[in-house]
Amino acid sequence: MSRILEICAASLASARAAQAGGAHRIELCQNLEQGGITPSYGLIRAVREQLSIPVFVLIRPRPGGFVYDADELATMRADIEVCRQLGCAGVVLGMLDATGRVDMAACQHLIEAANGLQVTFHRAIDACPDQGQALEEIIRLGCQRVLTSGGQATALEGQNQLAALITQAAGRISIMPGAGINGDNIQALANSTVAQEFHASAKRRVPADPAAGLFRAERFETDAVLVAELVAKL
Repeated sequence: MSRILEICAASLASARAAQAGGAHRIELCQNLEQGGITPSYGLIRAVREQLSIPVFVLIRPRPGGFVYDADELATMRADIEVCRQLGCAGVVLGMLDATGRVDMAACQHLIEAANGLQVTFHRAIDACPDQGQALEEIIRLGCQRVLTSGGQATALEGQNQLAALITQAAGRISIMPGAGINGDNIQALANSTVAQEFHASAKRRVPADPAAGLFRAERFETDAVLVAELVAKL
């Protein structure tokens, strides 16, 4: 099986750069600086029109934790329906209950709305007190993959746990390492975890525009050269 690189892109320019660099898939979001939220309708449509690689969309209505109320879940379901209408290949989601376990009912509700789209359970699993238990629950939900850092700040720090999750999964679901992956560590992670899919942002810092005055802020964009480096090392 060939290794797959998914790039987290938070703009049309980043999505284009990911594809130009040879990424196999993108996870589209916005507000990457706070962990990402669901992108706008306009951005999803533009990316779908201009990219030929699969587009997965993050379904997350706000930054912060992963316990959602009924209004937030309704918003997430509506966003999933938009993704289906626009022809996206998949969605990325994750809901927990107040105890930190996978919220099976909420997840099932949204997976039903996905109606055939691939589903990635995101790093909400890294907030679960028992990742092994959470993995079994996610498998029962029918998700295709799990994005995780092994419960640590970075995938490199969590590589032993990532390897354990891959062993536990035994081919029933793909475990996709993510968080802090770059050209300096992706080969080591591939060797130590034997993962087949990897998630990175391959981003560069864009300095703040002084002309923006009070509203100037730096941002990050995906760099096609960094993406190509990751692809080559995989």
